[in-house]
Amino acid sequence: MPPEMILYQIGDSIELDETGAPALRPDRFRIEPSPLPKQKPQERLHNWKEVFLGFTPDVAIVEASRCLECQHAPCVDACPVKNPIPEAMFLIAQGRFAEGALKFFETSNMPDICGRICPQEKLCEGACVFTPVAEPVRIGKLEAFCVDFLRERYGYPIPVSIQPTGYQVAIVGGGPAGLAVAEELAKRGHGTTIYDAWPVPGGLLLYGIPNFKLKKEIPLALIERLKRLGVRFICNVRIGRERAVDQLLGEGYDAVFLGHGATQGNVMKTPGEDLKNVYQATDYLVRGNVPPEWLPEELRQKPHVGRRTAVIGGGDTAMDCVRTAKRLNPEGEVYCVYRRTEAEMPGRGEERVHAREEGVHFEWLTLPKRFIGNEQGEVAAMECIRMRLGEPDAKGRRKPVEVPGTEFILEADTVALALGYNVDPEISETTPELRVTKWGTIWVESEETGKTSRQEIWAAGDNVRGADLVVTAVAAARKAAADIDRTLGQRPPKRILPT
Repeated sequence: MPPEMILYQIGDSIELDETGAPALRPDRFRIEPSPLPKQKPQERLHNWKEVFLGFTPDVAIVEASRCLECQHAPCVDACPVKNPIPEAMFLIAQGRFAEGALKFFETSNMPDICGRICPQEKLCEGACVFTPVAEPVRIGKLEAFCVDFLRERYGYPIPVSIQPTGYQVAIVGGGPAGLAVAEELAKRGHGTTIYDAWPVPGGLLLYGIPNFKLKKEIPLALIERLKRLGVRFICNVRIGRERAVDQLLGEGYDAVFLGHGATQGNVMKTPGEDLKNVYQATDYLVRGNVPPEWLPEELRQKPHVGRRTAVIGGGDTAMDCVRTAKRLNPEGEVYCVYRRTEAEMPGRGEERVHAREEGVHFEWLTLPKRFIGNEQGEVAAMECIRMRLGEPDAKGRRKPVEVPGTEFILEADTVALALGYNVDPEISETTPELRVTKWGTIWVESEETGKTSRQEIWAAGDNVRGADLVVTAVAAARKAAADIDRTLGQRPPKRILPT
């Protein structure tokens, strides 16, 4: 540890400057940001392991010691779940890694996952007081490090004893929101059963995020932790199609939580979109990243692997697709086709850096006009047109406008459409008096409660907000769970469901 490093106690008086920010601590500003050890690009193209290799304990101590432990804690304000970041950084800097992990668990149900996939540069790290003048503290990487340390050495924290209340809650969807609600209610003594459409629970965490960003062992360990808490899982059941929400309530559940997310991929409505080897992003990713035995029969075949793959879109899902394509065929060409510039891309900058390192080509300001097939009905190329940015739209983003006369052909024998997601209407259409918004999302009175228009139904996550972050789904789900608990305590349970 550098000799000039001085460790401060939580709660120490910190001198503030005239703006209310902490005065500079020269000792901590002299600590260099820790390098991020990663697999080399050419190596990682031949495996599906996480790119980031993780901090060693010594490096974690040094990096956490850069934290100024600001009393006004802008990093906490920027975190949707309000993680107690200064306290956790202090514990990690002292080498008390397990205690640091438990500090994150006070506010988050899946900190090892959020530490890997949250866009920290837009949240906690973006608010770090270092950011205007230096690299922010690597909060996300330290969060994942200390929780990995706890899980691998001691296991996840589990309550010693839970007193059953007799209430039973059905949870629709085994993704981030459903898992968080299940844990919060189970810890309060309520019986919880998760219904999920996939063969294995985990939703987005298991099926939507490739191994090179989140190894499957972590969501699987989370599922096992919930089973130890008494959470039941019923898979291969699509609520809204095979069973109705009201049917669950009629079977004796005291409440239903809707956490089915936003899973319906958007389409381009472009000629040739129905050609063979043109995939929706989810289909492409699960075929490429998930073991066949975890998939429905119709999705067990690997996606087509050709000479040139084009991915349409610019978000994190598009980056997942292009990077998956490079691993499916390291020697093949992969293009990301996006109708705006990189400055307008909604996904993480870190993912674009990784994609470039791995050899992905970017076609900015480009829009496919039609997909061109061969004699076998397979996609062979795209006719594209160049775009320019026009006036801002309703959200303030400059609208892309076609540039006449700039059409060109881009060869592609595999295409993935990563155009964003909407909420599947099956549940809202089969649940009477369940109110939805004009965007098709589930209406709730407030994210502070998650109450829907139906007295016994709550909702949170992407099916309420639209496609968003794992951490925002967890934050809203925790609030909904607290409101479910308060409401159930005001009335007797219907009955005890058979185990």
